[in-house]
Amino acid sequence: MRPAPHFFAWLLLGLSCLAGAGAVVNAAPGRFPLTAAALQERYADEIIAHRQYGAYAKHAEKENYPAIAHLFRTLAASEAVHARNFARLLRELGGDPVDPATRFELSGTREHLQQAATVEAAEIDQEYPAILDRISPEQHEQAIQFITYAWKAEQQHRDLIRQIKKGASWFFGTLVSRIEGSPTRYFVCQICGSTVTELPTRQCPICDHPPEEYREVL
Repeated sequence: MRPAPHFFAWLLLGLSCLAGAGAVVNAAPGRFPLTAAALQERYADEIIAHRQYGAYAKHAEKENYPAIAHLFRTLAASEAVHARNFARLLRELGGDPVDPATRFELSGTREHLQQAATVEAAEIDQEYPAILDRISPEQHEQAIQFITYAWKAEQQHRDLIRQIKKGASWFFGTLVSRIEGSPTRYFVCQICGSTVTELPTRQCPICDHPPEEYREVL
């Protein structure tokens, strides 16, 4: 199954407006130097994650794992929302988001799943708490809010791939058969990047916006 062209055209358009390739660091600190630096760091990481998950998805398709490719596309879509949020705040602070260089080697879908789970865990348990502690003295409310949104969405990502990580080392063939035999629908909130398999009935569990803000990743 491949993503609907209009969905990813929208994502690519949004990302292309965020930063030009080969941009030079220009984050004017103003009153919020720690916040501007943290936003630039998170923006770069989210862009890298977006591209890496996209590459993992294409690789999974080549290896004939369409359901796992779908999961990777979903994670990429969520990271794109985070990157867009961080870029907007950076511009409001007088800085320019820097488009990072992205180089990574592809191996196999099994290894990509394990790597994704490891990276998500590190972000959740170490990076995001440290960043929030670092910027808290400056009290930039929207930056704290958007970084918290991303942190909570990453926790959802970890939940989505936790069972895959648990079985991928020893029972990958059996696990893949079960996943590929039970296609899953994924929805991403365009406000905060929340990633769910069922639309909420009332509001997004992370940002409290209505379910109309979600888009299905196809």
